[in-house]
Amino acid sequence: MKINTENLLNSILESLERIEYIKPEDIPGIDLYMDQVTTFMDTRLKSTARYPGDDKILTKTMINNYAKNDLLPSPIKKKYTKEHILLLIFIYYYKGFLSITDIQTLLKPITEQFFQNGQEFNLESIYKEVFSMEKKQVEELKSDVIEKFKEAEKTFTDAPEENKELLREFSFICLLSFDVYVKKLIIEKMIDEFAKDSSAKGRKAGAQKDGGKTQGEQDIR
Repeated sequence: MKINTENLLNSILESLERIEYIKPEDIPGIDLYMDQVTTFMDTRLKSTARYPGDDKILTKTMINNYAKNDLLPSPIKKKYTKEHILLLIFIYYYKGFLSITDIQTLLKPITEQFFQNGQEFNLESIYKEVFSMEKKQVEELKSDVIEKFKEAEKTFTDAPEENKELLREFSFICLLSFDVYVKKLIIEKMIDEFAKDSSAKGRKAGAQKDGGKTQGEQDIR
C-alpha cells in the first residue's frame, strides 16, 4: 500500500513536536549503579528509538565499551554520577551518525576540562547551554522539512501518473539525505580540526616539559 505523502509529512512534524531532552534536574541527584543507569536512559529516551518496543537505548556492554574506549570516565565504586549520565546522553545522540573514534575526539577535551572539575562552570553548564537551543532548532527543522516536502512535490511532473507518488517520496528522502550527508561532512571536518588542535597542544606540552629537564634527563628518555 502506498504511503500518503501528506500524512507522512504530518507524522514527521508531529514527531518533531514530541522531541524532548533530558533536563539536568530530571537526573537523580544520587549516584547510580549500572542497572539503574540503563533503566533511567531507557525510560527517558525510549520514544527516540526507531522501534521503541525492541530497540535498546543503552546496554551494559555499550557502557562498558565506552569506558574502555575513553569515551566515558570509569565509574566510582561501580556507581555513575550525574555527569556520567550527561556524557552518556551526548554519546547516545552522536553514535547514530559518528564513529566511536570521532565521538572520542569530540568529547575528550570537554571531559578533560569540565568533568567533575569542581568549578561553577562545569559539564552540566555546557549541557544546559547546548540543549537550551533545542526548541528553536525544532521550529527551524520543521520549516526546513516543510520546504523540502514542497520541493519534492514539484518533481517528476512528466512521470507516469501511477508512479508520481512513489518518485516524489523518493525525492523527499533524497533531499533530506543530502542535507544529512553535507552536515555530516562538516561535522567530520570540524572533528578532524579538534584532533589536530589536541595533537598540537600535546606536542607543545611535551616540549615544555622537556625544556624543563636537564640534558641527562632527556637522554634517559
